[in-house]
Amino acid sequence: MRLCVFDLDHTLVQSSLDLAAMAVDMRARFETDCGPLPARADRYRVGELIAICGREAPALLDTLWAIALDHEERALGDASLEPGARAAVSGARAAGFATALWTNNARSVTTEVLSRFGLLDQFDLLVTRNDMAALKPDPDGWRVIAERFGACSAVVVGDSWVDGLAAAAVGIPFVAYRPKVEELARWQVKPETTLHDLAALPAWLITYFDGSA
Repeated sequence: MRLCVFDLDHTLVQSSLDLAAMAVDMRARFETDCGPLPARADRYRVGELIAICGREAPALLDTLWAIALDHEERALGDASLEPGARAAVSGARAAGFATALWTNNARSVTTEVLSRFGLLDQFDLLVTRNDMAALKPDPDGWRVIAERFGACSAVVVGDSWVDGLAAAAVGIPFVAYRPKVEELARWQVKPETTLHDLAALPAWLITYFDGSA
């Protein structure tokens, strides 16, 4: 079996979702209850804050997740389909690939936006944060994918270093879509290829896998 795994935000769907702003709000809420986190040059990211909260104040987790969901739901208002997204997903399926979505978003938001753009039935599996023990770049979502598909030849398509690190952790090639090159370099993510047009993905998949099962 061949499998193409897609990220959602800024890969298939454009929106105003700002993960840095989400993390700022989550950190502020955590520090209100638990005191200041250690100062550092790099910002705290959403997944880190959830992990810290899980260790130090698990009763606060639902509150932090509610902040995340509020950001995601507000971003639905201006969401639009990324150019070439429909061609990428339908083209992968036409080329004989099963398709999965692997996103840090909530399932409710994911299904709503995919339904809006007529893509929900184009995926054999959705893996959202509701299904994972930890967010990307942690590779736990791949556990869910492997349970569904077993051993397969796969590729992960995403825009961010977190997608690349998650893919690398399970030995899966990564296709970067319009990434921030400096971020890939910082995190030592080495994509198999970089695309600036998602519609080019099916042809690349066919060439890369060379018809292998």
